[in-house]
Amino acid sequence: MTAPPKEAGPRPVVLESGVEVKASYGSEEVARACAALPPLPRDAGEDAIGRPGEYPFTRGIHPLMYRKQPWTMRQYAGFGTAAETNARFKYLIAQGQTGLNVAFDLPTQCGLDSDDPRAAAEVGRVGMAVDTVLDLEEAFAGIDLQKVTVSLTINAVAPILLAMVASIAKRRGIDPKRLRGTLQNDILKEFIGRGTWIFPVDPSIKLIGDTVEFCAREMPLYSPVSVCGYHIRESGATPVQEMACAFLIARAYTDHALSRGLGIDEFASRLSFNFDIYGNLFEQVAKFRAGRRLWARIMREEYGAKDPRSCWMRMIAGGGGGGLTVEQPELNIVRGAYYALISALSGTQTMALCSYDEAFTIPSERAARISLRTMQILVEEMGLCDTVDPLGGSWYVETLTHQLEAEIRRAMEEIQKEGGIVAGVKDGRIQARVARQAYQRQRDLESGKLRKVGVNCYRGQGDEAEIAFHPFDPAQAQAQAQRLAEVRRRRDSDAARRALERVREAAAGGANTVPPLIEAVEAHATLGEMVGALREVYGGYVEPVRFA
Repeated sequence: MTAPPKEAGPRPVVLESGVEVKASYGSEEVARACAALPPLPRDAGEDAIGRPGEYPFTRGIHPLMYRKQPWTMRQYAGFGTAAETNARFKYLIAQGQTGLNVAFDLPTQCGLDSDDPRAAAEVGRVGMAVDTVLDLEEAFAGIDLQKVTVSLTINAVAPILLAMVASIAKRRGIDPKRLRGTLQNDILKEFIGRGTWIFPVDPSIKLIGDTVEFCAREMPLYSPVSVCGYHIRESGATPVQEMACAFLIARAYTDHALSRGLGIDEFASRLSFNFDIYGNLFEQVAKFRAGRRLWARIMREEYGAKDPRSCWMRMIAGGGGGGLTVEQPELNIVRGAYYALISALSGTQTMALCSYDEAFTIPSERAARISLRTMQILVEEMGLCDTVDPLGGSWYVETLTHQLEAEIRRAMEEIQKEGGIVAGVKDGRIQARVARQAYQRQRDLESGKLRKVGVNCYRGQGDEAEIAFHPFDPAQAQAQAQRLAEVRRRRDSDAARRALERVREAAAGGANTVPPLIEAVEAHATLGEMVGALREVYGGYVEPVRFA
């Protein structure tokens, strides 16, 4: 007699990070996952979870977290000219935003002046055009930079923008030692994920070292680097690889700063991170709890940091653009609310949400306001500020936190065995790996293996929303070029020429480039001229192409 066919069991659930999810969890799973991790130092507290505000900071870097002060709300904004961007900044501040996050156009990011032929049709299109310090000064007109902190989303030309910020502070009578703010300034992730590089890898890292050293000594409250796992994740990396690459990049910058004679506690507390959020809620929360603990251990156990603040994984985390869809775009409002919830549950210091129309265009005022109100609802109505680490103690979350720390460690060790993150970027190996994963993810979306509501499942007819595209006015680009020409006409050309020569000399001699860049900025040298002076010494980057 033939036996009846066995009923199929429940389908396995495997997170994007490669961790298989059990149907239920108990204390034994927590203990087993924790036992697989290296033991903590005896003085680290009760266990790997610990208490909020205490090493290893699994549950948050402050004892009271949002009970004392909610996260900073810092929507990404900027387009067209400095005047247009200034108006959007003031609108967002009036709506209750508590920090600024500046978007620059592609010519600015790539070190091109607005009248450069290579900048044609891109001036002001996806961010604000900045040619001289006068543009940045106008963008912040009427905004108190001692009350509203500013994050500058800029990388290859970050030393030049830092020089502009220092100059503006001096003009306003602000002591640079009291100025707070952040430079994104993560060039290694540009080589991996975005592509707005200019100089070869080694001089690019040296320029980051210039900003770290300058800030440590002249602007100690300013954050000179925000390491961006975000863009590596958006380019195809898994959540585990996002964290692993970010930590290896941060270690590369740390090693360089130490080689210049800085002490770890002189600068480590001002390092920060920018991370991505989309996908499984519990995986996202656990990756940040795991990452916070692992970074604390790296700083204390590997680098000997004594100041607890040097061990903090300070982060901005909000909705990832990779999670948004062109299809049924109003669903992005719902996605954004979940991303904000994840960010708050994860213990972020700063939150920025992509707006629902951002898969199409620069966000409208209405879309940006909805994203801001989403964050405000979490603060005012949903109880996210009432208690610290509300998911802490969940058997599932704690098990997953331990498992993800182990996976991040493994991913870091794999890259280290291959020669390290810098070598992997130089030969294109990291870029190729991320690109392959992005390709496979797209194949999974197209096949339906990776389900995305409104994209490959639950598709409807006639339920598409109308999205108004942000207008691009070529006349504004022409006006920006004319403004630049007027600055060149009115400035002291000899002073600008001499300042640019000092930039070349500093670069050629291995000196810190920020002080001569400040001099060049104040002589109204243009962004393109300063980049040109550096390029004469450093040369340009040639991207390696790998297919395996």
